[in-house]
Amino acid sequence: MDDRQFRTAMGKFATGVTVIATDVDGDVHGMTANAFMSVSLDPKLVVISIGDKARILEKIKQSQTFSVNILAADQQELSMIFAGQLKEHREVEFDRLDGKPVLNGAVAQIACEVSTVHVEGDHTLFIGRVTDIHLEDAEPLIFYSGKYRALAEAVTV
Repeated sequence: MDDRQFRTAMGKFATGVTVIATDVDGDVHGMTANAFMSVSLDPKLVVISIGDKARILEKIKQSQTFSVNILAADQQELSMIFAGQLKEHREVEFDRLDGKPVLNGAVAQIACEVSTVHVEGDHTLFIGRVTDIHLEDAEPLIFYSGKYRALAEAVTV
């Protein structure tokens, strides 16, 4: 199989959209990602996967902390900003949750401290110990087959 076929197959898995954020010396750094999942309930652990070429990789290694911001359906522009898809500079305001930078209005804000680091292939997996969570009642932003989507109401037959 070639790289394109692999990427297309992985794109067939519908995911939420997150912005991973960290803070180094007062400067907040963020990146859009959908490579995120829960790992354990006891202790509360999550994992994020960061590519070797991502600028945020060294920042998380330095800070040993990160937040996962699960974006709401009305936050597509934030996803595009942190994915580098918008060329014009836009200032983004961050709030704080347990001292970690978080995005206001996200469906979930998850503050984490790095617990373990695994290098696998061309990515680094950060296992994060969850230190705090804030939830909002909003619909999530969805990504499927290379496009942003929204949840549809369930239809009962």
